Amino acid sequence: MWLGAYFVLNLSLTLYNKAILNDFSYPWSLTAIHTLCGSVGCYILYMLGIFTPAKLNDNENMVMLMFSVLYTINIAISNVSLNLVSVAFHQVIRAMTPVFTVMISIVVLQKSYSRMIYLSLVPVVLGVAFATIGEYDYTILGFLLTVLGTMLAAVKTIVTNRVQVGRLKLHPLDLLLRMSPLAFIQCVFYSYTTGELQRVREFCHDNMTMSLAAGLFVNGAIAFALNIVSFTANKKTSALTMTVAGNVKQVLSIILAVIIFKLNINLTNSFGIALTLLGGAWYGNVEMTEKAKANASILPTSKSPSSAANDHAGTLSEKKSDRL
Repeated sequence: MWLGAYFVLNLSLTLYNKAILNDFSYPWSLTAIHTLCGSVGCYILYMLGIFTPAKLNDNENMVMLMFSVLYTINIAISNVSLNLVSVAFHQVIRAMTPVFTVMISIVVLQKSYSRMIYLSLVPVVLGVAFATIGEYDYTILGFLLTVLGTMLAAVKTIVTNRVQVGRLKLHPLDLLLRMSPLAFIQCVFYSYTTGELQRVREFCHDNMTMSLAAGLFVNGAIAFALNIVSFTANKKTSALTMTVAGNVKQVLSIILAVIIFKLNINLTNSFGIALTLLGGAWYGNVEMTEKAKANASILPTSKSPSSAANDHAGTLSEKKSDRL
């Protein structure tokens, strides 16, 4: 259920962001609206007693502050790049998330992978190369920012999972309540330093309409719902599962973007898109298969006499306790 909701909301927000940025081309301010809606929404749920925030020490609060910076930049870079490239191109590059996941895990977490994992990443990389050949709706800056956003998305997914299932074990709404206000302040600061905030004031004074304001509010509400669902689904599944679900979403995003925004892509681009998405699906299948084998290999196949005796003693103790 949570993965299904994540899939629908993620797809809806990607297309909605692209549409709203055509009329409101201020990505930092749009991200601020997202985080403001998240702050207000989480506070309302907190006041209603839906969740209870955990008590964190100074070091843990510092971790939350650092994570909020990652959270803010990840959303903002995605919106900035989406304003510079087409939805189809954006989703093709985002399909490289498994590549960055592996690279980050090797460098930072000192993990190693099998030959099949590396082979499954080859079509992803080649697919992106084919997808970006020829006439395509993107700029060099947009390309670089989209790649950066994809890398940050991989980091955010890994860190989000570790924060919620690791030592902290934060409730998804608790995590969002801590992230959103900090992210909102950071977005307003970035918007002010880049001069975007002044342009937004001038735009609102001359061009803001009730329909656009309502559209921005609905956009923020969808972003808030997506954050709740994303954090919850991440906690209940894994970073890998979220990546696979994201790749499925990218297929529909590209197809719908071509239809809705009337994009023109040639045969080479189409081949690259298909190759990238198939490579991502292959990677996900290989990773899940290897994970299942690893879990099966650590299950106890037999018990030693001492462990059997301990189990027997434990059973007798439990029965005695039940009688008492």
